[in-house]
Amino acid sequence: MFSDDEARDKVNKLQQSVEAQNQANQATLSKLDKRLSDIEALVKGQGMLELLSQLEQLKQELSKVKGDLEVASHDVDLTQQRQRDLYADTDARLRKLEESGQAAQSAGGFAAVPVNGQPADAAATPAPPTTNTSPVSAERADELKAYEAAQSLANAGRHREAFDAYDKFLQTYPSSPYRADAYYGLGFSQFSLKNYKAAISTQQKLLAQYPDSAKLPDALFNIANSQIQLADIGAAKVTLRELLARYPNSEVAPAAKRRLTALDAIKTR
Repeated sequence: MFSDDEARDKVNKLQQSVEAQNQANQATLSKLDKRLSDIEALVKGQGMLELLSQLEQLKQELSKVKGDLEVASHDVDLTQQRQRDLYADTDARLRKLEESGQAAQSAGGFAAVPVNGQPADAAATPAPPTTNTSPVSAERADELKAYEAAQSLANAGRHREAFDAYDKFLQTYPSSPYRADAYYGLGFSQFSLKNYKAAISTQQKLLAQYPDSAKLPDALFNIANSQIQLADIGAAKVTLRELLARYPNSEVAPAAKRRLTALDAIKTR
């Protein structure tokens, strides 16, 4: 048996040993907590670095795209400027050639062709719509009245209103015998409004849907004039040659021939 002093001494030593062990454990836990915190910080730091790296890469790609867009925009501007310069040069030379040729051909009653949308005289202008004056039945009277109203607007130079009137006519009377003339009038209005691509499309519909219409030579001439306004000289030449080959005796043939001659004399840059 231990005496009280010995027992207390052993208890004290045991408590000291336990306390020492607890302190050691606490120290170990502290180290583990620190390592875990370091690892978490490292992982978070690497993730942030990766995000920052991706963000920087995206910034570089965005900057490259912006640069490419600026270059493309500049190229478009240059192309448009070249087209305007080419058209201005073509227009000026065409005016000069037609003015010089007008005096020589005046004995034949031929007039100059419109340039840049401005007619030099009435004979060379794309022929305005005309009315079929043959007798009509009562049921066709309303159609004829609507067509003549559109034509009157066109002849008065009210091309926006004429366009609306022709468009409404085509929608209202899908089987009218005046549709071919209305299509030509619609294209003529579009040309007068400087909507040249639409004018070409409309006249091409006339050519495709009404191959026997008397308006086909005028439609081809209108297409050629629209192509010239768009500086598409090559296409204009093809259209004029087609017109002269198919309709050599049409009213617009002399003006088309003069225009083709003038275009052939121009050497585009």
